[in-house]
Amino acid sequence: MGSSCLSIVSLSSRFLHRTITAAGLSSQTVEIDGDTTIHFWSPPVATSKPQLVFIHGFGPQSIWQWRQQISFCVGEFDVYVPDLVFFGDSFTKTADRSEVSQATCIAKLLGKLGIRLYSLVGTSYGGFVAYRLAAMWPERVQKVVIAVSTVNMRLADNDELLKKANVEKIEDLLMSLTASHLRKLLGSAVFRRPYIPDFVLNDCIGKLYSENRKDKLELLQGLTMNGDDISPLSQHDQIFLLEKAFELKRLVGEKARLEVIRNAAHVPQLENAGQFNDIIKNFLHGFS
Repeated sequence: MGSSCLSIVSLSSRFLHRTITAAGLSSQTVEIDGDTTIHFWSPPVATSKPQLVFIHGFGPQSIWQWRQQISFCVGEFDVYVPDLVFFGDSFTKTADRSEVSQATCIAKLLGKLGIRLYSLVGTSYGGFVAYRLAAMWPERVQKVVIAVSTVNMRLADNDELLKKANVEKIEDLLMSLTASHLRKLLGSAVFRRPYIPDFVLNDCIGKLYSENRKDKLELLQGLTMNGDDISPLSQHDQIFLLEKAFELKRLVGEKARLEVIRNAAHVPQLENAGQFNDIIKNFLHGFS
């Protein structure tokens, strides 16, 4: 009798696809120019509802990070969930690896789809992308939610993160190749730390973290870090410390709202989806 291997990731992926499809979104791929193709989830056709774009961070593809927000928001918004370049089935032949390039790709995609006015929700690396998109095309972006992302991050903050995680390089943490490194990432990213056996972690590494590794490393190296950028909203954690959120709020000024989700870390949209979703809804609808 031949041996078989149960993949938790493959089973979860099929469940996610069914869930997102049941929410009314479909998987699509668009060539936005001669060099770049973007995969995304969206409604079959745009409606009169407000347009809302979710931009994911490093790690698994977009729907792994936004499933609960998609299900919550599709009733009131036309929801668009792209995979950034080098995640999932999105790729480019160009050499640019900056968050500015990622933002440009999302803007081109939305332009191709005829979406001219929209709001953005970006998490972690996706927060950098959302900020750049809003900064470059303010006439198109209505509101921006930037979650667990310090666009005011400095190089010293990156060094502090490596020291706390006890790793030598940022790719050892964010692009884990071993179960022990992935366990360290989860320890920093979640408030409640369940035990996950090594075979599950290795399954995640093989199916979710290993694709396009060289290109993703270049994305990390191309990420802009300085103290001058500002953004409208943040929630923070052990990877991007809470003190940076208060600094960011001061940089932005009165137009910003700062929301802190307790008992959650770097993935509040997963750990405390109810509160996260209410924050998004109230902010986008202008409720105090």
